[in-house]
Amino acid sequence: MIGFFVIIASTLMVHGADQQPMKLPIDATPLVLNTARGDVPFQVEVADTDEERERGLMFRTDLKDNSAMLFVFEESRLVTMWMENTPSALDMIFLDDNGRVSAIRANAVPFSRATISSGGAARFVIEVKAGTARRLGLAVGDKVHHPAIAAVCGKCAKK
Repeated sequence: MIGFFVIIASTLMVHGADQQPMKLPIDATPLVLNTARGDVPFQVEVADTDEERERGLMFRTDLKDNSAMLFVFEESRLVTMWMENTPSALDMIFLDDNGRVSAIRANAVPFSRATISSGGAARFVIEVKAGTARRLGLAVGDKVHHPAIAAVCGKCAKK
């Protein structure tokens, strides 16, 4: 009987750990959105592994107006995201290989399992608090700067 309770307790602890928000370190260099209204810096967490991209901002409720998560993919492709286990409404900003905004999906619905698509090839995705893209006047074609993006653009220029 004791073994049964140990298994149940272990299962509950593992399940509970899965629901903890992932907190990546804030990158030393801010992510900068270059908009018609000027440059806007963000504190950024960089998700560049499969596990980090899968967890993203799940279970997070602490996203600030100047915070972002940058998702870095190995190659440019159609990117799809969703909001399962994500309690905060988000704007998703899709970028091409050169760090240019290729699509903006505003006000993603918390906890939704609906697919949110880049609509074309994307290499990066930025998630910010819902309403941020509109508030900043962000538009398709605007440029985004960060060393993780520059590293990819540098590789593209060498091809």
